[in-house]
Amino acid sequence: MNALDAVNPLDTIIVVLNRPQEVVNIGAVVRAMKNMGISHLRLVRPEPFTGDEILRVAHRCDDIIDRMTIHDQLDDALVDTNYVIGTAAIAHHKRPQTNDIRGLAQDIHRRAHHYRPYRVALLFGQEDDGLDNHALDRCHLVAMLPSNPAYPALNLAQSVLLFLYEIRMAAGSALSSSEPSPDPLATQAELEQLFNLSEEALTTLDFFRYSPEVVIRTLRQMTYRMGLRSAEAKLLLAILRKLITTQQGK
Repeated sequence: MNALDAVNPLDTIIVVLNRPQEVVNIGAVVRAMKNMGISHLRLVRPEPFTGDEILRVAHRCDDIIDRMTIHDQLDDALVDTNYVIGTAAIAHHKRPQTNDIRGLAQDIHRRAHHYRPYRVALLFGQEDDGLDNHALDRCHLVAMLPSNPAYPALNLAQSVLLFLYEIRMAAGSALSSSEPSPDPLATQAELEQLFNLSEEALTTLDFFRYSPEVVIRTLRQMTYRMGLRSAEAKLLLAILRKLITTQQGK
């Protein structure tokens, strides 16, 4: 069995660091993950580092480092995930968001029990600038720790630790007695295909009267709220392909 498909709800969590800048912060994140029993880490375009540099901060965390993967593009790091939670220090208007981290942690574990496989990406941005719009567009939800509004920004590793602490505390209390659903959710890769093909179809139909980016961003948020199954995403993709082919044949 793939480790990410295991019943242990903590195994459904994938920490994704988007363009981390300081190796000491990566090491501190690895240490926080080890403390909280989370073992899957993905890095997107990190600054150069060595495993020894991480181990100077994260002692006896070789297992996480050995399993860690490095990606050139954020989409590659999210490809097999079903739910992407972006983290932020401040509110991002017009995007679904929450500061109820405890409730979110319980919801993660309920979903992990109901859907198999189920993979949650907990996405963190650069230390100095957080998540950009490209990254935020991939997020089904933006989560903010309820910190002092006069000084909301936390150190990267502190933020990771607080999120993972709530997830760990919820792990033993949020399981449902219902049977897991046999119909898996769409992966982020399937959703990205859907968004790209939707833009192509709408362009073919000469739909856009203003910025395609704004329209597709709204479509993303609508789709994330739906919680599409994989089979449903495949059906929509087939419809869009047929529409494009038919329109181009006119």
